[in-house]
Amino acid sequence: MTIGKTLEGSPLPPRLTGRPDTITATQPEEVLKGSLSGVTELVLDRTDLERLSSTGLRAILFGQKQMNELGHMMVRRPNETILEVFDVTGSSDLLDIGA
Repeated sequence: MTIGKTLEGSPLPPRLTGRPDTITATQPEEVLKGSLSGVTELVLDRTDLERLSSTGLRAILFGQKQMNELGHMMVRRPNETILEVFDVTGSSDLLDIGA
């Protein structure tokens, strides 16, 4: 799994690709922990993420919790598998999911 991030003004869109495994699964949360200072809008682009582990879901919910205090977060372009994880876990009620 690879993680990229670009700071363009206020929105910070980390982009996750590939398949998280036990070695890389903690990286999303670490990227978010070190990147949210001064951010008022967080866009998580899920276009190329093939699946989502419980650790990845935890990182997204961590980001949402942090952004509740700082501004706004959106999960953009999740595939059907990721949407199903959000629905089954009830996370879709907590997240702003967009196209």
